[in-house]
Amino acid sequence: MPPQATRLLIVISSAGPPETVGIYVVANLVVTKSSGNLGNIVLLQSPFENEHSDRVNDDPPAGWMHDGTRPSIAKIVKFGQEPQNKAFAVEDEDPTSHGEWHNILESAPAVTPGDRLVVEWNEMYSMGSGNYHEATYVGLSAGHYKFSVRGLDVMGMLTGVEASVNVFVPQPFWKTPWFWSVAVVAITAMIIGISRYFVWHRMRREMVRLKQQRALEQERLRIAHDIHDDLGARITQISLLSAMSQENSAFPEKARADFDKVSKMSRELVSALYETVWAVNPENDNLEALGNYLCQMVKQLCERTPLRCRFHVQDLPHEVQVSSQTRHNISMAVKEAVHNIIKHAKASEVTIRMAFMDGLLDVSVHDDGSGFQPADNVSGNGLSNMKQRLQNIGGSCFVESQPGQGTTIRLRLRIRPSMQGA
Repeated sequence: MPPQATRLLIVISSAGPPETVGIYVVANLVVTKSSGNLGNIVLLQSPFENEHSDRVNDDPPAGWMHDGTRPSIAKIVKFGQEPQNKAFAVEDEDPTSHGEWHNILESAPAVTPGDRLVVEWNEMYSMGSGNYHEATYVGLSAGHYKFSVRGLDVMGMLTGVEASVNVFVPQPFWKTPWFWSVAVVAITAMIIGISRYFVWHRMRREMVRLKQQRALEQERLRIAHDIHDDLGARITQISLLSAMSQENSAFPEKARADFDKVSKMSRELVSALYETVWAVNPENDNLEALGNYLCQMVKQLCERTPLRCRFHVQDLPHEVQVSSQTRHNISMAVKEAVHNIIKHAKASEVTIRMAFMDGLLDVSVHDDGSGFQPADNVSGNGLSNMKQRLQNIGGSCFVESQPGQGTTIRLRLRIRPSMQGA
């Protein structure tokens, strides 16, 4: 025993290298002291030697305790056959903690410096490494590699034990040809799918629009037929009866004069009614029908006047569609211009020109009358009405006139696809 020793403390512990784990069993522990002529004196022995109970649990026997950072791994085990023996055990499976058995210091055997002690025990153990080593390689290029390890002893000398394993590092999937092939196919399919969806969606909207337009045109056609067949026939009948009553000598002179007024008003009403029917009828929603109607309208307006009519009309395409609103405003503007010529221009000739080129419709009404100064007649002759009508449909109206040189009214309108059939 070393100098200053007073007590004998026996410790059975799993403390040591952190990576060491396993089970350690100590049985038949005996500590003796050599005492010369008195022989060997037993200072400490296993507390299970004289214990005959078959109960096995982890409660510390008398004079002993379990301790450590994790005391629960210090246990009591049984081994052997008939009879079974008990022993101290430490079952350590955690590299970060340890457990231990030791006798209680207060009841530990007394010793003196220089005593010669003999410690004997039987042990069983199964130990290994609870830790592992790793080697990390970052950013390896794709290819085949060979990983080798060599064994060393505790002194760092090679033991000659060597092991190796072949390692294959594949290409990242985004760099492989099959990935790009699949990506190209997927992107192409997605673009085609999106395109087909938008085409389908646009076609569906167009079909809905055409269906609504067709229903509207059918309703307009029905209204035009009703006006023509019903109201037109009734007003024509009124006109005929008024004309017949006007020629009836049995009626007073004043009554026949009134019938003459009724007959004229009926004829004017029939003319206005047919203008409305023409504007409402969807069969006339094209440039060709517009050109024909304007020529007929101007000719009828000038029939009862000394004005000569000249028409310069280019071929107007039938397939170019225009809305009823556009046709109505243009026809009313031309009619207003011809009325102004009849009432105010003192002209002998009126010339109508119509052309359509690059989506632009150009209609001009020219007379060889007295003319006027446009700046002095801003509010007269219905010019403001004509300009407002063209402005309502997105067009423009220009007035060119000089005193003594006649007047030209020019109507211009760009026929957009959105206006067609609107």
